[in-house]
Amino acid sequence: MFTADDYIHHLQLTEHIEGGAFKEIYRSPLLLNHELLPPSFKGDRHASTAIYFLLKNGQFSAFHRIAADEGWHFYEGAPLHIYEITSDGELKTHLLGRNLLAGEKFFTVIKGGSWFASRCEVQGGFSLAGCTVAPGFHFDDFELADRNSLQQQFPKYHQLITELTR
Repeated sequence: MFTADDYIHHLQLTEHIEGGAFKEIYRSPLLLNHELLPPSFKGDRHASTAIYFLLKNGQFSAFHRIAADEGWHFYEGAPLHIYEITSDGELKTHLLGRNLLAGEKFFTVIKGGSWFASRCEVQGGFSLAGCTVAPGFHFDDFELADRNSLQQQFPKYHQLITELTR
């Protein structure tokens, strides 16, 4: 059975700016002209991108948002909690994993423009997932949350924002 470090080594994952480890595994050769995209996109974008993403217990992916929808796929390990604050201020908790009877899902989508963060909450565990973004991910469309600003915007989630921002 592979450990988190085994996956990091074999999949050649590196540190991600938002937390955890990742590797881009696909970038569509099809390029979409920015004039065809909504104004939230700041340039041409590849049709789709995909990454491997791994979080160990004790790590988290800090609250951030991107312009595009992001599909999350569960691969291995313990369940992964993804916290989404929608544009209308609703908090949704998505649980990725294998135990369908416990409400876990193999796949979920985070809508473009939502704030979201994730963590593995199983002591000693890890979560290996994949993320597919369409139109494709570009750092120009990425915004890492400022803790104070996000808490002012969503005061009822103060504690969760404290836990999942840097």
